[in-house]
Amino acid sequence: MLAESRSMDDRKYDLLTESEIDDGQATAAYFLRTETILDHVDENPTVTAELSAPEGWHLLAGLNDAAQLLEGLPVDVYAPPEGTPISGGPILRIEGPYRMFARYESSLLGFLAHASGIASAAWRVRAAAHDRTVLSFGTRRQHPALGAMIERSALIGGVDGIGNVAGGEVIGVEAGGTMPHALVVALGSPEAAWTAYDEALEESVPRVLLCDTFGDEADEGARAIDCLEDRLEGVRLDTTSSRRGDMRAIIEDVRWELQQRETDDIDILVSGGIGVGDINRLRDVADGFGVGGAIADADPIDFSLNLVAVEGEPRAKRGVRSGAKTVYRDGYDDKVVVAGETAPGEKLLKPLIRDGEKVRTFDIAVAADRAREAIPTLRNRGVFDTGGDK
Repeated sequence: MLAESRSMDDRKYDLLTESEIDDGQATAAYFLRTETILDHVDENPTVTAELSAPEGWHLLAGLNDAAQLLEGLPVDVYAPPEGTPISGGPILRIEGPYRMFARYESSLLGFLAHASGIASAAWRVRAAAHDRTVLSFGTRRQHPALGAMIERSALIGGVDGIGNVAGGEVIGVEAGGTMPHALVVALGSPEAAWTAYDEALEESVPRVLLCDTFGDEADEGARAIDCLEDRLEGVRLDTTSSRRGDMRAIIEDVRWELQQRETDDIDILVSGGIGVGDINRLRDVADGFGVGGAIADADPIDFSLNLVAVEGEPRAKRGVRSGAKTVYRDGYDDKVVVAGETAPGEKLLKPLIRDGEKVRTFDIAVAADRAREAIPTLRNRGVFDTGGDK
């Protein structure tokens, strides 16, 4: 039966379409049944729904897709700007007729939870790296349809560059990269690969060469200088974990050999299973990091969406505080108050959609600046302490 059902669908990949998401079909079945029941009893109450984050500090992303999803519905939506550090909640409020947006809860949570998880992971990587270069290299570890979302979220979190070509085209950011081990293996020697790389690619492509395919990293680094001479801009170390040993000592050996050739301006980029702990240990000897799974494999943030008021009356399920609320931030001290009340600081929830019309624009660079600006203060509060984390 499953095989027969699959053959009746002419789509090539197991992907939902934009129209299926926009029509609210990418949802849990009980939301559609709830619509049917409310229609049967002729009820469509005006409600307030609030989305809250778990305790701890996270970074808000995915709001652009959330706004696209809800635009055109007869609702008002309030949220902080993208790139805002969030903790607890509420971090998004929806006001409107419940039947008009009930079916979109699953997609709304998915847009925000996944993007915010990746942005939060990138943010922690950025905090660990300080002023070192960070590149996002991990989209191949996720479904290819998610490339643009992953790279956008990573940029909001603070990475300096991305590697996914199509993802970059979608968000208007050019992808970059060096070379894979496969090129060196295919051509038979590092020198053959380095020379071909230098001859084939336009001058705007940085001459950063992979220097650990067949031999010792320090030796291949020295040979890369001999091969490209003053055209060499950097070396990348992507040593397989089973051959890695003490990565700090390896980097120091490479640096030593580069300095012996009076090439202090050549950068050393480290990649391959790099996480926050590695960056904390290596940032004083490495110039940059290519980060894959530590960003792209991030768990979604466990957001929850709950009704807190019905027809203006505070009402919520057990364990959820009833009534519409807002958040004021004084520095990075947040105070949750009843909507309409005030407190010291700046109101965190600001209009995103008014009566179905989107009233905010989105800029990745602005969101990334907002995220970076928060790091020093939150670092001083111990938010980025990693303990024994990798």
